[in-house]
Amino acid sequence: MSDDQTPADSKLTISKRRWAAEGKFLTGRISRPEAERLPPGQHLVKNWPVLDLGQQPVVSTDPWRLDVRGLIETPLTLTWAAFQAIEQSTKVSDIHCVTTWSRYDNKWKGVSTRDLLDLAMPKPEAAYVMLTSYDGYTTNLPLADFAAEDAILATAWEGLPLTPDHGGPMRLVVPHLYFWKSAKWLRRIELMPADQAGFWEKNGYHIYGDPWREQRYSDD
Repeated sequence: MSDDQTPADSKLTISKRRWAAEGKFLTGRISRPEAERLPPGQHLVKNWPVLDLGQQPVVSTDPWRLDVRGLIETPLTLTWAAFQAIEQSTKVSDIHCVTTWSRYDNKWKGVSTRDLLDLAMPKPEAAYVMLTSYDGYTTNLPLADFAAEDAILATAWEGLPLTPDHGGPMRLVVPHLYFWKSAKWLRRIELMPADQAGFWEKNGYHIYGDPWREQRYSDD
């Protein structure tokens, strides 16, 4: 799928647009991370629910590629072998989905976003990131959040390779934002000078998505 193609609507996509319009799941309660582990409006699960745009691309490690472009000194096109050759990191984090489920203590393995950025060398004017997935999905976030200490380009979860339904062979994990910001099946990272809305951000979701401020929808 080319960069300018928009994913086709699915029943879930249509439902989530309606939820955004209705403000579904909002509680109006404010919570602080240092005082409470579970963000407002969330409930704990032990499994890992699967949510996507209604289609799961078949992405094998050959000919998998990751492109890093935009405001960087060193544009990158990484094969799977080249990506695996970057220093591997392990992170443990909680994740929070905008549809109200949260899961604690997820163990990830992959490449730290900071290590990838060290290779790409962002230019001083780089301030935002646009992520593009193999299914055409896009999402945006500030460069500072992409480069957070706990952010990782994950290839494994709980000691096993990341499965396709959860974004394998590689997905982004930025655990301090709602999980729609953690793009599955990642194929392109572009550094930009200004913010641009991604798929859900154009369809009623918050431009930033902080679960502690319950920033689910665009008017929150």
